[in-house]
This record gives sequence, C-alpha cells and structure tokens, in this order.
Amino acid sequence: MSAKTLRHLIVAGLLVLWELLPRTGLIPELFLPSLSSTLLAGWNEAAEYGHALAVTLYEVAVSMAFACGGGILLGAIVGSLPRPRLLIMPMVSSLYAVPLVILYPVFTVWLGIGSESKIAFASIYGFLPTMLATAAGIQTIDPQLLLAARSMGATLSQRLVRVIIPAAIPTVLSGLRIGGALVIVGVVVSEMLISSAGIGYLISRYRTILDSPHVFAGVLLVLFMAIAFNTAIRWIERKAAIWQTGTRAGQSAADEVGSGAMQPAT
Repeated sequence: MSAKTLRHLIVAGLLVLWELLPRTGLIPELFLPSLSSTLLAGWNEAAEYGHALAVTLYEVAVSMAFACGGGILLGAIVGSLPRPRLLIMPMVSSLYAVPLVILYPVFTVWLGIGSESKIAFASIYGFLPTMLATAAGIQTIDPQLLLAARSMGATLSQRLVRVIIPAAIPTVLSGLRIGGALVIVGVVVSEMLISSAGIGYLISRYRTILDSPHVFAGVLLVLFMAIAFNTAIRWIERKAAIWQTGTRAGQSAADEVGSGAMQPAT
C-alpha cells in the first residue's frame, strides 16, 4: 500500500469517526457536533460564511504580500551583508521569541478594529519567521558563487535576484511555508479577539452562544484555507525543483549574472 493511499484511508477513517462518535453519544454534540450537522450548518448560512470568508481572504492576501514578500527581500539583504546580519539578526530572533499576540490590543488602539489592524498584526506575525529562514538560507550559499558574481561585475540587486535567492530557494520556501501559515493564524486569531467581520469573528460569535455546528463550520473553512496554501507551496516547490541543488543553481545563475553584467558595457 502506497503512502498516498494510506493517508487517504486515515482521512476517511477520521471523517467516519467524526460522524459516528457524536451520533452514538460517545462524545457530546456540544463538544463535537457530527460532520453532517456541521456541513448542514455551513450550508444553511452559506451567504454569511461566504462574506466572512471573503473578508478573511482579503486580509490574508494583503498580509502575505507584506509578510512573505518583505520577509524574503529583507532576509536576503540582511543575510548577504555581514555587518547588518550581526546587528539585526539577534534582535529579530529575540523578538520572534516574544508571543506577539500580546501586541494586538496596541494595533487596535492605533488602527481600530477593522481590517487594518488585522493586516498589520498578521504581517508582523508572518514576517519574522520568513525573514529569519531566508537570512539563514543565504548563509548556506557557497561563498565562491558570490565571489564569482562580484568578479563579473554584478551589482547587489543582480546578486540578490540571480544568485542569492535562487541558491537559497529551498530554505526560502521553508520560511515561506511557516510565515504564510502564521499569517493565516494571525488573521483568524485577531478576528476572534476583536473584530466585526471575518471567519474568526463568526467562530467567536457562535462560540459565545454555544452553537457548536456553526463553530466547527468556521473551523473547517480555516482548515481548507491552510490546505489550499500548503498545496500552493508544494506546487511552487515542484516548479523550483531545478534550484534544489544550491551549487549547480548558483553556478548557472552566476554565469547568467556575468552575461547580464557585461551587456551594459557593450
């Protein structure tokens, strides 16, 4: 039996248990509603959940642009420059150890309870691990590749785009996976704490009235978002498989830098 088939069987078994255990009374419906009642609750309130999902997806998309894009860019810059790395990395590592959720009330004071505070909080929440992973990946690059790029006249931007990021792409994708997942967590958690819209808001609202089927319907939507994000990252990893060997990728990228750097002089 293949691993893929085994995973499918495990998922199917869990879904069957989810339906049977509450139905047989082994687990109270208040703690775990049956799968059918959860799906029915979501279907009956499809319009409400659809609007909430749109709000959450918007906040997640904008937060990922800031967190992952900014984290990769700044991590590449800091990781490739020794002095900024020695100055900034210890501070960022210490800040990452702090539970950032305690800062969310500050964001609500500054930005209100709308999407702006959720985006700011989730962006910072996902930015730190993405930056740390990218900077760590940069330090694993063969120094000879960077030396070759410099000797060919490559600028810092050319080294970043054509040598550093391609050679560090496996570590960058690992940081992107963690940072993106934390962005989703940050958005949903912030919506649960203080909000007036979004999936997290619905989960919190139905929780206060002990409506378990509607709570778990929201949880399923969050789970689907996480699965979709993970699937997208795996697709990117397959497309970037050519860069999984850092030396060969970096060498070809360095050759490209050389040809690109020579063109302006001709």
